[in-house]
Amino acid sequence: MLIKSLKGWEIPESLATPEDIALNRRTLMTGAGAIAASSLLPGFAHAAGSADPTAGLYPVKRNETFKLSRPITPEKVNSKYNNFYEFGSHKQISRAAQALPIRPWEIKIDGLVEKPFTISIDDLIAKMSLEERLYRHRCVEAWSMTVPWSGFAMRDLVALAKPLSGAKFVRLETFQNKAIASGQQAFWYPWPYVEGVTIEEANNDLAFMVTGAYGKPLAKQFGAPIRLALPWKYGFKSIKSIVRISFTDTQPVSFWEKITPREYGFWANVNPKVRHPRWSQAKERVLGTNEEIPTQLFNGYGEFVAALYTDKEGQQLYL
Repeated sequence: MLIKSLKGWEIPESLATPEDIALNRRTLMTGAGAIAASSLLPGFAHAAGSADPTAGLYPVKRNETFKLSRPITPEKVNSKYNNFYEFGSHKQISRAAQALPIRPWEIKIDGLVEKPFTISIDDLIAKMSLEERLYRHRCVEAWSMTVPWSGFAMRDLVALAKPLSGAKFVRLETFQNKAIASGQQAFWYPWPYVEGVTIEEANNDLAFMVTGAYGKPLAKQFGAPIRLALPWKYGFKSIKSIVRISFTDTQPVSFWEKITPREYGFWANVNPKVRHPRWSQAKERVLGTNEEIPTQLFNGYGEFVAALYTDKEGQQLYL
């Protein structure tokens, strides 16, 4: 008898949403019951008159390489508990985020690339192979959730950009429009939100450009129409609502790093043994259950990413 021991990041099939259920849910949301269904999740569905033209592409096939060790967080829970400082410094920004216009939406690709260009989100999605991945998300504030993200590998975006050999880092930038994003009226923050990764991190199997969640286009409070997911890093690295991607030979200074470099560094890899200056990172609170569980090094994804940092001795890799 073959006995298989699940790895730390795996989930029993019984805990994953079956494909037929996901398809039925999609049918519900796009059919005659759409109004009633959206009322169950106020602030999560796309606002009337702003239908996403890519909606028919979802749900997408799940990539079974990426699995979890616990159940998916209910959509109604993590769609109402979000960090998105553009719309406020509290967690209940889901309704305010609906003011974000997501069409038209263009992304500028520039810096050390063969030829800078600007592409619409719909044209970008049309060029990519979409898939679903089950990922853990660990916030630096010591809470966590698990999400069925949809999107495409970041390495495919890198390939599309055709970076020059001198490009060592990828700098990503969020929209700036304080007329609709009241949080951007806070002048003491260095808007727009900026994040960065190395070329090697961008080309890693785990780095994922997210365009959907829960079998449909990405909700605005999650960072529509496109965000980044880096599940081995603290959540603030997973930048939302991206409008510019620049390839550079200089390490970017991120939004939170610029505000308080003592607390938030460039790497921000999850490590339970390295505390935040103001709290422990040893445990995390799971959204939906409030259970406290031990945090894992690299959020449990070490086998995918540990090799990225073997030559980084002496650097502050964790916060």
